[in-house]
Amino acid sequence: MAVALASVATTTRSILLRDSEHRINGLLAQETGEFSAFEERGVDPETGRPFTDPARLLRVFLERQYADPDEELIGLVGREGRGPAQFIQPRDIPVAVPLHEDPGARRRIFDSPDSSGTLDRPSGEIRWAKVAVARAGGEPEAAFVVAFHPGREQQGADDVFRVLLAISCVALLLTTGIGWVVAGRILLPVRLVRTAAAEITEQDLTRRIPVHGRDDIAALAETFNAMLDRLERAFAAQREFVDDAGHELRTPITIVRGHLELMGDDPAEREETVRLVTDELDRMSRIVEDLLLLAKAERPDFVTPEPVQLAELTADVYVKARTLGDRDWRLAEVADRETRLDPQRITQAMVQLAQNAVQHTTPGQTIRIGSRADGTRVELYVADSGPGVQPQDAEVIFERFRRGTARRGARGSGAGLGLSIVRAIAEAHGGRVRLHDTEGGGATFVLTLEEART
Repeated sequence: MAVALASVATTTRSILLRDSEHRINGLLAQETGEFSAFEERGVDPETGRPFTDPARLLRVFLERQYADPDEELIGLVGREGRGPAQFIQPRDIPVAVPLHEDPGARRRIFDSPDSSGTLDRPSGEIRWAKVAVARAGGEPEAAFVVAFHPGREQQGADDVFRVLLAISCVALLLTTGIGWVVAGRILLPVRLVRTAAAEITEQDLTRRIPVHGRDDIAALAETFNAMLDRLERAFAAQREFVDDAGHELRTPITIVRGHLELMGDDPAEREETVRLVTDELDRMSRIVEDLLLLAKAERPDFVTPEPVQLAELTADVYVKARTLGDRDWRLAEVADRETRLDPQRITQAMVQLAQNAVQHTTPGQTIRIGSRADGTRVELYVADSGPGVQPQDAEVIFERFRRGTARRGARGSGAGLGLSIVRAIAEAHGGRVRLHDTEGGGATFVLTLEEART
């Protein structure tokens, strides 16, 4: 802004000086033109005839003129301009030595072969123009000179320049102050973001930035808060993974260590111990794999949606689930449409629900697998005819390592992670998993996915 204001002041001064230059040139041309016209067509008022005496011509012309401010109208008579200077109405010329009082300057102008020019003197610059008056075929013996002193107009342009500079400095100071205040208010949310980022630690990820308005700064704050939400979930998942792994793996490790420490030399005892240790190690391996899968569920690449025929996917799940146990497997309703989802993850979730149904039913009981669609909502379900789920258990069975207070048909050695994995897969698709009673008895698990049709 300082450069812009200085440029405005400098340009204004240049324009004023240029206008002054044009006005001076116009004035010089006007005065010399008037004299040339008078010399050509004028007559002596005493004789009524054209002028024959240059001194008489200059005197009569000058008596009829009135000089402008800073202007001198001079008639020079005699060789080299040493004759008397004829002038009218002397002006208050703002210079120490006017031209009519400076014989040396008058002689330089009279002797100059040019009709106009600039004369630099210690007492001030002069812009001049002249019209020589010559005898017929002879050398000039007189001249009409118009002299203009541009110092006052140049001083005016300089005064305007200084005033503009002063105003520009005041405006720059005011603008700087206002800009400082406004910029501080605008950047306040940015400082809040920086302060919040500096205060966030691994132990405290709950701090959020207040969002006001709908501008870019508010959008930045919302984006930062969303990033903090993701970080908080990631750290929570990491801590939960470590806590769960430590809690669930401590028991099988203790069992393995105890059996190994108490193992004797009897071959039958050693064989039984190896079997128990192997079984515990397998269970530990399954727990670790399930925990890693749940930890991966927080990653954006956990699911890879693609166009899938829902009827074909449902049939594939049915075929795979039939091998899980001796049950009355039935393929119920099938939705005939195409949707976008991750077929591998959905198959994994459905097979897990089918395995859960097998664990809580007896041979010969019915397990139905099906799918349906309603608008943009897609549902896949597994319904069994077992004992169902107790109301107090329905709220906790989807949590990690929670099996409920009264397990139905309590068989199997799962760690309580299967339904947590199903819920993670459903939420990764933007959906959820629901539980309700099966008509006639049993439990129905439904994957509800809000997926747009392709």
